Amino acid sequence: MSISRIKKGDEVVAIAGVAAGKTGKVIRVDLDKHRAYVEGLNVRRGTIKRSEKNPRGGLVDREAGIALSNLMPFDPVAKKGVRVSMVMDGDKRVRKSKASSHIFD
Repeated sequence: MSISRIKKGDEVVAIAGVAAGKTGKVIRVDLDKHRAYVEGLNVRRGTIKRSEKNPRGGLVDREAGIALSNLMPFDPVAKKGVRVSMVMDGDKRVRKSKASSHIFD
């Protein structure tokens, strides 16, 4: 069970770095490295080798990881990045916005 405040599929806002202030959807989270890969943020260009699938090879844009400490969940009610607290909803543990009491899970 993941105890991260940011999960795959969440809408997040970057609070530091080059992408500060931009929002995007989380593609995946790497808890071992404390990084998240966000659609459209921290995009890097890489090369791909020639293959049957890509006979010419070439350049591709890929999202690089962003430290989890530089991201905040985006609250649609408060319309900003918010801190979250873990609360019990019956027998289930959920993430709740501290700004507007919006439940994320």
